[in-house]
Amino acid sequence: MEKDQNQTSEKNSPRESEKEEFIENNSEKKSEDNEDIESKEKNQNPEEQILELEDKLARTFAEMENQRRRFEKEKEEAYEYGGFAFAKEALNLIDNLERSKQVLQNDESLKDSDALKKMLEHFDIIYKDLLSVFSKNNIKPIECLNKKLDPNFHQAMMEIEDDQKEPGTIVQEIQKGFTIKDRLLRPSLVGVSKISEKKDKNMKENVENLKEK
Repeated sequence: MEKDQNQTSEKNSPRESEKEEFIENNSEKKSEDNEDIESKEKNQNPEEQILELEDKLARTFAEMENQRRRFEKEKEEAYEYGGFAFAKEALNLIDNLERSKQVLQNDESLKDSDALKKMLEHFDIIYKDLLSVFSKNNIKPIECLNKKLDPNFHQAMMEIEDDQKEPGTIVQEIQKGFTIKDRLLRPSLVGVSKISEKKDKNMKENVENLKEK
């Protein structure tokens, strides 16, 4: 039993020795670092010490100013765009209103009736009121018809043959898009024009004829 304890003690002793050596080295290093700092401070004249302090203060103030500006910017963005998610959800009101209006217009039993006209008038009033509320909160619809497709604001859902329009021109608005201030709330879903197959075929034939000549 004593033999085993002695062996364990012998095994642990190198580790303990290494630990003690590590502690001594760290203590010596700290002592040297402190001596270097003290030596540097002693070698500096008062003017250099003042300049160094002024430099540290200037850096500190600059960092504080940067933090203040970042905070102000974040606060401003939070105020301006804090209702972004709510505004996006509110667009469902516009969508549901337009769908309901479309259903009524397509109802053959109500076609050309006075009841339909009155309901559509009410729908238009509500629609305008909603757009007015949106506008007051910097939410505005994207005007897209007859404009060139812009991927930043429009999303093409289909191509429609139209030889009267330049290819890539928006000829149909499927769903209205909106912006809030300078940010896109949602893109306009649109249909864009393309050259008809007949005109495309004629153009290709003309090109081939020119090559042969």
